[in-house]
Amino acid sequence: MTSDPGASDARTFDAIVLAGGRGSRLGGVSKPEVRVAGRSLLDRALDATAGARHVVVVGPPRLARPGVVAVLEDPPFGGPVAGIDAGLAALDRLRARAGTAAGTDPDTQRGPDLPVLVLACDIPAAAGAVPALLAALADPGVDGAHLVRDGHAQLVAVHRPAALRVALASLGQAGGRAAGHDGTGVRGVAVRALHARLRMAPVPDDDGLSADADTWDDVARLESVLGRRSRHDRHDPR
Repeated sequence: MTSDPGASDARTFDAIVLAGGRGSRLGGVSKPEVRVAGRSLLDRALDATAGARHVVVVGPPRLARPGVVAVLEDPPFGGPVAGIDAGLAALDRLRARAGTAAGTDPDTQRGPDLPVLVLACDIPAAAGAVPALLAALADPGVDGAHLVRDGHAQLVAVHRPAALRVALASLGQAGGRAAGHDGTGVRGVAVRALHARLRMAPVPDDDGLSADADTWDDVARLESVLGRRSRHDRHDPR
């Protein structure tokens, strides 16, 4: 897959960046704040949200940026699906607020339901995948699209929000029943369980855009790759 990261600017979508993990494989450091080639992983991940209407970072309040809201799942450290659930709820609140400010009819005051980009904060090159993921949603028969590398789905995806809400609600009900009580039931649920309830279009990651920073060895590799790319861009700004 070869994409032009700048093409995402012409698209309109909302975005959720998952940044609330423990960073246990990095010794417990705050993964979003780890610097790679001079910039934090979170800031590099936020490059993928260029052109987004609303952006939510699921993580501690210190990760908020101008124009970027930070929220946490309750209780924290609930895993990626709990983070997606919290992020989508925050996007819905932002949409409602924007509709109210625009003076929209109270019965339809939410802004339009736009595709939702979901990505982990430790995937610093995800911006290059956004145009292809959004293009895959042109197929009316899919609920979303995700990057796939070496046969494995990666945590870089776009979703139709209505389908995502239904899948999260279904998981929550199943999880609540399994635990023997009412509740969200999405805590500790794997992303593959969420995607199993959605019609996901695979988008091949032929360029390694989904490379992540799970370990310090991963960070070192990304430092090398992104550092070379940054030096090349400075000398050849085309």
